[in-house]
Amino acid sequence: MKKKTHVTIYDLAAELKVSPSTISRALSGHNSISKEKVKEIIQLAKKRNYIPNDIASNLRKAKSNNIGVITTWINRTFHSEIISGVEEEVSNKGMNVIILQSHDRYKDEVENAKALLNSRVSGLIVSLAMETKNYDHFEPFFRNQIPVVFADRAPGPEIKCHQVLIDNELTAYVATKHLIDQGCRRIAHLSGQKHRENYKERIQGYNKALRESGLRLDKKYIYELATKSAEEGVMATRELMSLPEPPDAIFCTNDSMAIAIIQFCKSVGIKIPEQLCIMGFNNDPTCKIIEPNLTSTVNPGFEIGKESGKLLLDLLHFNWKPKEYRTITLDTQLIARESTARLNFVKKGKPALLETFQ
Repeated sequence: MKKKTHVTIYDLAAELKVSPSTISRALSGHNSISKEKVKEIIQLAKKRNYIPNDIASNLRKAKSNNIGVITTWINRTFHSEIISGVEEEVSNKGMNVIILQSHDRYKDEVENAKALLNSRVSGLIVSLAMETKNYDHFEPFFRNQIPVVFADRAPGPEIKCHQVLIDNELTAYVATKHLIDQGCRRIAHLSGQKHRENYKERIQGYNKALRESGLRLDKKYIYELATKSAEEGVMATRELMSLPEPPDAIFCTNDSMAIAIIQFCKSVGIKIPEQLCIMGFNNDPTCKIIEPNLTSTVNPGFEIGKESGKLLLDLLHFNWKPKEYRTITLDTQLIARESTARLNFVKKGKPALLETFQ
């Protein structure tokens, strides 16, 4: 027997012990059904991720040339690079890309997912919002065998999924170790929310490097930020530098915070790197423009996008079934520049260290 992959009005009717026609009229707003019953039916339909029959039929039978992308902030270089990578890969195969952004809000991500589902996209690429802890809004895609690939930000190991990412723990370990090698001993870490798996892993890598070097993890030096904006980075730095024992290095998990911190430090007379080393993450083009140049880790956004697009096309081509899930892990690089050159081994404007690690 063929397994049913979607909820029907008959399922809703059976659960509420009413006729299918009552469900149909309620969902279409017919005035013959009481407001109380309409409300009850709509609530159940949402809970069961019911898709109206015409849309469900299209999802099962029709193949659109559209791929949906949900990202967090289009105006941030790293995420725009992911989008560019997706577009380059799929547009060459005759596919169109519909791009929506969540602004790191769970509610917006849910609405984005619904909009793309109703637009009959053939597949979905997602970089999760910082707030997202529940993944039920992706269930209709899974149930209707619409492949979903998570790019950079993915659910934790408890959720089986396709994903393209980097080794966040190792990357953060190498970055923190670089600061330690430069003589830093009080290293602050500006992270995203640790329920988001990639930031949890970066905190683990940071902690591992400290522990191996005989340094104590001090929670007052760790900040979990809501959106990792430049403003949040400066606010955290103000607080950190007012401590009785301020940090001698700050490891940021994006470059926009790190650059804003450099500008703030220059405005208040904090010398970089003599008093404070600054480490970024992503290696945005502005790393080479800001003075002093910013040390950062290459997070290959464009390649993440290309690999996500390629994986999604493979899943579409081979008629994806939810049995085997793929994780693609890409290499990263640490590029040392002036902002961490406490031992004076970097020549002005030129990277002195280029390490590729897996």
